[in-house]
Amino acid sequence: MEPVALLTAIALVPQPAKLVETGGAAPASAEVRYVEDASVPAEGYRLSVAEDGVTVASSDAAGRFYAGVTLEQLARPDGSRPCVEIEDAPAFGWRGMHLDVSRHFFTADEVKRFLDLMAAHKLNRFHWHLVDSQGWRLDVPSHPELAAASAEKRGRAIEGRPDENRGEDFAGPFYYTEAQVKDVVAYAAARHIEIVPEIEMPGHFGSVLAAHPEFACTDADGKRTGWNELCVGNDAAIACLEDVLDDVCRLFPYGVVHIGGDECSRNRWRECPKCQARIRAEGLADEDALQTWLSARMVRFLEARGKRAIGWDEYLLGDGISTNAIGMRWRGAGGAGGGPSNFVSAASLAAAGHDLVMANSRWVYFDYPQGLPDDPYVYTFDKQKPLDLCYRFDPLLGIPPELHHRVLGGEGCNWTERTAMPAVLEWKLWPRGCALAECLWCGPARKPPYEDFLRRLEVHRARLVEKGVNAAPLPPPQP
Repeated sequence: MEPVALLTAIALVPQPAKLVETGGAAPASAEVRYVEDASVPAEGYRLSVAEDGVTVASSDAAGRFYAGVTLEQLARPDGSRPCVEIEDAPAFGWRGMHLDVSRHFFTADEVKRFLDLMAAHKLNRFHWHLVDSQGWRLDVPSHPELAAASAEKRGRAIEGRPDENRGEDFAGPFYYTEAQVKDVVAYAAARHIEIVPEIEMPGHFGSVLAAHPEFACTDADGKRTGWNELCVGNDAAIACLEDVLDDVCRLFPYGVVHIGGDECSRNRWRECPKCQARIRAEGLADEDALQTWLSARMVRFLEARGKRAIGWDEYLLGDGISTNAIGMRWRGAGGAGGGPSNFVSAASLAAAGHDLVMANSRWVYFDYPQGLPDDPYVYTFDKQKPLDLCYRFDPLLGIPPELHHRVLGGEGCNWTERTAMPAVLEWKLWPRGCALAECLWCGPARKPPYEDFLRRLEVHRARLVEKGVNAAPLPPPQP
């Protein structure tokens, strides 16, 4: 594409459902007129750019906001916009992006920049991974000792890469205060982004055990055996978690709370007298059923406060959990089964009545390498997740057509074992996040061919770089 074409080409990401060029251009001074129209789908808009003005029709504030995002992308360097007629609406209601701030902490201002880039791509769910074994990043009034135990821990240094680590001027405390949370909540709401806070349990629990070692499992002699798992037989530990969830429900005025549930080893429970006593008292079959008991209890706890629980797919293992609970699929490709004994296929969860959000590691985990030559940064794993693979992400894959209504949408995940700085985060996320945004906004039925996406992305990436985003280059042409 020639440089002049880059300046004038219509290159929208994500691609609208319908776009017609009508010729001519509207000057930068053109008035923008807003019209309410109940016939426009939720979050959708109709946009008419004419030489004598711009008209935006929408049925809600989100649609009006997304029309503004499109207008910003249409703007040429001189401020004019090509005359177009656009009709647009998202295929999925849940268009999410996840950020792990436990393994490496990101400040409230850095989170706001993350939200800005989400909004610029019409993403509307921010999954805030606040808790993991490496750090507890939320100051909850009921248990201030949890954040205090992580106050000096910003994350583990990336060995051998001083250029990818924070300097000494990056000082703590490395958690978010209640005032900061309220500020970020308001900032997200102004961009039509809902925040999904995550309090990880019963695995990935080491940051809680740093403050409360008595919440760990022990053997028959009282010796501590667990370092990352909650002792589910400990009543005080359960009460602590419920106190925390009460605070979370108050701090985050949204309908969904994430309660983790993944990668929990049950080996400690097998030898822990308290966990075994819980199994007997509740009439449970085994340790798998013990996790189901905990999940069901926390789901009910949140329901009583008007919230829906969501968790990684393992938390829905077993029977007896309310179908109000949402499953977040991270394992495997699509909705198919297979895998370890505790594998729960997305298709079976949908058939059981659970709504689903797809966050498959196969497609949209951005801590994997992106297959670029001479990539200057390090990644958590070796398996490649190049741009074209991300663009093949289909939240409906493996789900029978009669259950498609159970798929709320999807999200991409940014795990930060090897990501300590905002510039590195941006490099790993963009432009792969653009592919995710288009997959979720367009849906598989109207997603354009990859070659068309690349053509538009060449222009769009230049926009991101101009705005100071450390976006990775596009992949080299295939031979």
